[in-house]
Amino acid sequence: MESGTANEWLNVLLILIAGLVLFLYAVTSLSSTLQEALGSKAKQWIARSTRNIPLSIVTGTIATFLLDSSSAVIIMAIVLVNSKAMNLRQSLGIVMGANIGTTLSSQIIAMNVGQYAPLMLLVGFVLVLASKNPKLSQTGKVILYFGILFFGLFTMENAVEPLQNHPSVSHFLAKAENPWRGALAGGLITLVIQSSSATVGMSIVLVKKGILSLTASVAIMLGAELGTCSDTLLATIRGSRSALKTAVFHLVFNLFSIILGLILFHPFMQFVLFLGEGMTPQRMLANAHVVFNVGGVLCLAWTIPMAEKVLNRIWPDSEQFK
Repeated sequence: MESGTANEWLNVLLILIAGLVLFLYAVTSLSSTLQEALGSKAKQWIARSTRNIPLSIVTGTIATFLLDSSSAVIIMAIVLVNSKAMNLRQSLGIVMGANIGTTLSSQIIAMNVGQYAPLMLLVGFVLVLASKNPKLSQTGKVILYFGILFFGLFTMENAVEPLQNHPSVSHFLAKAENPWRGALAGGLITLVIQSSSATVGMSIVLVKKGILSLTASVAIMLGAELGTCSDTLLATIRGSRSALKTAVFHLVFNLFSIILGLILFHPFMQFVLFLGEGMTPQRMLANAHVVFNVGGVLCLAWTIPMAEKVLNRIWPDSEQFK
């Protein structure tokens, strides 16, 4: 390999890593800041607003929208189940709602907001630095982290631009055209970086630049839904049986939805293309994320009572999971 080519690859890799680190830092910090601001209130509201399955799903959707993290909401539901502030059936509805709420991030990422990142960074920084009002300072932090998130995406976009017509990259990414391989890749990437939003975000960047096809990016998005289950499973360590059952339901629900999505992949893609006629590829990918998650909930919400019975039969509540 020529040194010029090696240096070019190294530069692309370093800038891509920098953008990804900024994105992950912003997602984590944004979620933590919003939880800090809304956490106790959100827990009380979730516990009160889950009287039936449809209401639980709506509550999970809104909570994820507010906290910008499906994992945070599902882990919150696990904590509430563990403390007996919520029953198992309510938590299963929260899990489904969280899957819908997480699609907001892909819609935001698909917008061309990277150019406004410096303005958001400036406004957020000034508010954090100059404001003595805690609420205003916290608002500044949220704006600042959104700015870092968008700047991370902007950095990744610039990093991958030289790869647009690179033969080896095209050959490698062509393998993701197979939906099952693409989904596997999406699951593994999310397992490593622990953020489905980042995986979907990278896919949106690549499809926007024409490096990744819409078909491959949708397959990767499907797989990302499975990779995000690992942290909720970890949250059940030494928890109650009900907490474990909530996390297992999250895993099984996502796995079943993904398998169904892959079996019906081609009709699903035709529907996405039909809905997205005249739209940009990144917008169609964001729409596919919404359609997949909402469709999965609509198809499987009726199974919650059945799932509750099966989980209770496998793991009775009389013992603690250790």
